Amino acid sequence: MIPPFQELMLPIMKLAKSKGQKSTPNREFIDRMAEEFKLTEEDRKELLASGTQSRFENRVYWALVHLRRAGLLESTGRGMNRITQRGDEILATNPKRIDLRLLNQFPEFREFRSRKGDQGSSEIIIETPDASPEETLDEEYKRLRETLAAQLTERLSECSPIFFERIVVELLVKMGYGGSRAEAGRATRATADGGIDGVIDEDRLGLDSVYVQAKKWGNSVGEPQLRDFVGALHAHRARKGVFITTSNFTAAAKSYVEKVEFKISLIDGQRLAELMIDFGVGVSLSHTYEIKKIDSDYFDEA
Repeated sequence: MIPPFQELMLPIMKLAKSKGQKSTPNREFIDRMAEEFKLTEEDRKELLASGTQSRFENRVYWALVHLRRAGLLESTGRGMNRITQRGDEILATNPKRIDLRLLNQFPEFREFRSRKGDQGSSEIIIETPDASPEETLDEEYKRLRETLAAQLTERLSECSPIFFERIVVELLVKMGYGGSRAEAGRATRATADGGIDGVIDEDRLGLDSVYVQAKKWGNSVGEPQLRDFVGALHAHRARKGVFITTSNFTAAAKSYVEKVEFKISLIDGQRLAELMIDFGVGVSLSHTYEIKKIDSDYFDEA
């Protein structure tokens, strides 16, 4: 289990103390903390929700940032840290834990953690979260996305079958299928075959086709519906198909699709909502935040 970033502070300080006046590279802190907390390779590879950084490494970095801000560590170069006299003094008290509450006794740390009020006064933040700031932001993003997906799923269940088909066409075009919206609209016209709702080009040159079945259902899609779809694909000598529904697929349906020779993608209501968010269908941009970090190369004077 990956430890909270505050749990890392004391062992980080002990490692820095063991080096005396020698500096310790960030990578050594990361590797030694992973050993101390007996993390598995899977633990170390776990990424933040953004997928841009290891969750464990992010926590080690934030622990180091807070310790430097409190003056217990000092930066001695790119990715290098060394214990300070203050750090030695704190460890001399044999603390059971080093966390944000302990660090809050230092003025420079309170300034780092403070936020300005409307009248210019400072309100000191002394809460002790387990997650790093980036993790907190990631989790809030996930929560907002999940809420939006749930709202989209509800709206999809309320829309008419014709409007649902329009949504499917719009999404497929945004995903790069079918060329223009007009071309895709013509391509996904209703067919005489009950197992196929339409056909759309996989690429703008029309070198391959994808057969589409879109079902606005309240009930789960089961194996019988997938068998009909596969039969229709076989009749059209098709190789690829997409079955889209506003509900979900039974375990039997999923198992059946894995056994057939055709390549069939199953998109349930939840996945459909996620794709609509990713490709901007039925949603609009509310806010944009840029998260920036230090460009270490910029400050490399070598």
